[in-house]
Amino acid sequence: MLVLSRKKNESIIIDDQIVIMVVDIRGDRVRLGIEAPKHVTVHRREVYEMIQADKKRAQETTAPETASDSAPSEQTPVK
Repeated sequence: MLVLSRKKNESIIIDDQIVIMVVDIRGDRVRLGIEAPKHVTVHRREVYEMIQADKKRAQETTAPETASDSAPSEQTPVK
């Protein structure tokens, strides 16, 4: 992990397209401003983890049946 020190109104740039600026510092709270292209999603970690957990639950409840779980298929006899 890269660790950087920044003061209020200072920023970092990631991959020539994402800018993260320290907007405000109050006590132990730091407010960040993030400029990123529209195709880049930005979430707080706790929100991201909830989204991932929801996706995992959705996949588990809609997982396709395996061959052993499905009903036997009817086959036409060969003549």
